[in-house]
This record gives sequence, C-alpha cells and structure tokens, in this order.
Amino acid sequence: MLRAVGRGGAVLFFAFIAMAPPALAASCRNTGDFQHWLAAFKQEAASRGVSQRAIAAASPYMTYSQRIINIDRGQRFFQQSFLEFSDKLVDRNRLQSGAAHIQKYRALFDREQREFGVPAAVITAFWGLESDFGANMGKDQALPSLTTLAYDCRRPDMFRKHLLGALQLIDRGDLRPEEMIGSWAGELGQTQFMPDEYMAHAVDYDGDGKRNLLRSVPDVIGSTGKYLVHLGWRRGEPWLQEVRVPEKLPWQEADLTIQHPRSYWLRLGVTAAHGEKLPADNLPTSLVLPMGRFGPAFFAYPNFKAYIGWNESLTYALTAAYYATRLAGAPPMNRGRRDIPKLSTEQVFQLQRLLAQQGYKVGEIDGKVGSAVRSAVRSAQMKLGLPADSYPTVELLDRLQRR
Repeated sequence: MLRAVGRGGAVLFFAFIAMAPPALAASCRNTGDFQHWLAAFKQEAASRGVSQRAIAAASPYMTYSQRIINIDRGQRFFQQSFLEFSDKLVDRNRLQSGAAHIQKYRALFDREQREFGVPAAVITAFWGLESDFGANMGKDQALPSLTTLAYDCRRPDMFRKHLLGALQLIDRGDLRPEEMIGSWAGELGQTQFMPDEYMAHAVDYDGDGKRNLLRSVPDVIGSTGKYLVHLGWRRGEPWLQEVRVPEKLPWQEADLTIQHPRSYWLRLGVTAAHGEKLPADNLPTSLVLPMGRFGPAFFAYPNFKAYIGWNESLTYALTAAYYATRLAGAPPMNRGRRDIPKLSTEQVFQLQRLLAQQGYKVGEIDGKVGSAVRSAVRSAQMKLGLPADSYPTVELLDRLQRR
C-alpha cells in the first residue's frame, strides 16, 4: 500500500489528486544516465538472488516513462471533508455489493477468520474501496512505473524495494511481467498491494502454487487478512464505533494519538450513538472527531492502527473503517450539525504557512490536513483559548493572521 502517494486504490485515485501547477512540483532534478542506472540496478537485483531468467523477462518493460513522472510530480489534494468523502465512497451500491460478496464467499471468509482473525466486513471494505471488488485495478503496466519511480530523484529508495519486489514476484512464478497491470504507481491486485508487500505478505489460498492477487479471490481474501495482522490487527477486538459526545469535554484529549481506558470517556459523558450499552472497561480508546466537535464522533480502538498502517490519511482510514462497520450491521452515522465549516484547499495552504511561521510543526506545506496539521491545529487552539478539537476553521485562521 503506497501511503507516500496518498494512496486510495485505482478506483479512488482521482478522488484524491489532480494535476497541480508547476510551482507545486517536486524540486529535485534527474541528472544521472537512465541506462547506466538501470544496468546497475539489474546487477544489484542479481546480487540479491533474482535469476537472470526473471531479469530478462522483465527487461522489455523496465523503461522510463515521463508520463509517470508528470503524474507523480503533479499530485495535488482535493480538500474533501470526511462526510463528503465517505458519502461518495460508502454508497448504497457498495454496501449492497459488499454484503453480496460476503455472502458469496462466506466459506473463504470463515476460513480466513479462523486462521488470521480479521472479520469478513473489514476485508470486504478494503476490497470494495480499492478496486470495486476487482472491477478496476488500474490500467498501467507496473514495471515501467516502478522502474521510472525507482530511478527518479524524488523517492528512489522506496521504489527500488518495490521494483526489486516485482522482479522477485516474477522469479517466484506468481505473476508474469505482461500481466502486472495496476495503478500508475505500481500497486497490484484487487486490494492494491505494492510489490514489496505482495512479495512479503501474499499467501497461496487456493493451493495452485501461485499467489495471484489479480484473479484469485481466495488469494485476495487470505492475503489481505494476513497483511492486516502484520499491520497490528488484534483478533476479536472492535475497530471503530460511533459515539455521541456531550457539549462540554476536554477537547484536547480527542485525538488519535491519545488513548484512555474506555471507562474514562464514559465518565465524561460519552455514550454509544445508537443506544447500545458500552462497557466501562480498560480497553484503550481514542476519541476521534474528523470534523470537529460538531460533526460525527467515533471511538477508535487499537485495531484502528491497522487502518492507519494501510493508509495514513485519516479521511481514508475512517471511511474504510466506517464502511466495515456498516457491512457488519451498524446503522448510518449521525452527521452532526449541518453547517460545519470547511476550509478550501487554498485556505489550508495559508493555514499551514501561518502555523509553520509561528513555530508549529506541520510537515510539508501541501494543502492536506494530515496528522501533523491536526496536531498543530490542536496546539494552536489550546494556546489561543479555542476548543481544541483539532479541526481547522476560519476562526482559527483569522486568529493566526492577527498574531
């Protein structure tokens, strides 16, 4: 899973990005000769045990693509709220299709849950979001993309390991070069694994001797379950639960990086959203307010770590987790107040610049409200005496501008 590109799978790609103006492109320049680099990489692959047969089979596809560079350098985030994003992705069709797939492959899901402990709803939600259950896995040849991005100066180390992983998949016999077709950044299969992750975590669940995540549903289900365990999934525990919050709360505690026993939140007046009784136990729990104190509210349990490991975008991770709760039987979420404000992308850029100028750590100034920005927003809200719910608002922007 390609977190550094803001991944969301082939189906979700254009929900996240569009072509940015040149000023936002990466500033590094490629100066080395591509053919010399490629020859050295092939030598390195051979030294790591990849056969000459596999290297020869892949070589016609190991080419440079300026189109891939242009896509990678031109990424820009479309600022969508959690409600906007989840409304588009968790629609009636995906809910019905997800339920049908769980029913159709019940025996496989039961086997996976016995062996790995990941519920069918959790795997199915990723399956639906990443490729619409295999209907859209992408149209790009993986090897040219991976080769180009491994050579490129922007993130060569990350993509070198994925290019090596692709050669290892060929060498092992899992896939042939010509069938390695996926997203523009090299993700493969119905749940969109990057090749290094494919190589490390895929399993042969149908017993045919190959791990084919493009065409084998058993391999997709088993491999996705195994990978989620690698990301920290804990058998038998919840992952996300909608709750209601009182009007007054120590809002600065409502953050994904902060955990308290579930009993702590209950003492503060947090309740289940749909009337069920919550146990006052010691289960570590974070309170997450993706749109601030006036929007939807969720308990994120330790298993939510696997969602952030899959994709570090909080909006994507919450959407995938919420989709899974719906497939598991939860009702639609409460949407909160209708007039919840949302900053435009340009306002987010402005907010990031102001926060950085005033000493807060926001990471790259990229127009995205990621974890670093939310943390900085919370710190600024606390300093300015605003409710510290980590949600960026025009009020906060105005206060920062006046400082």
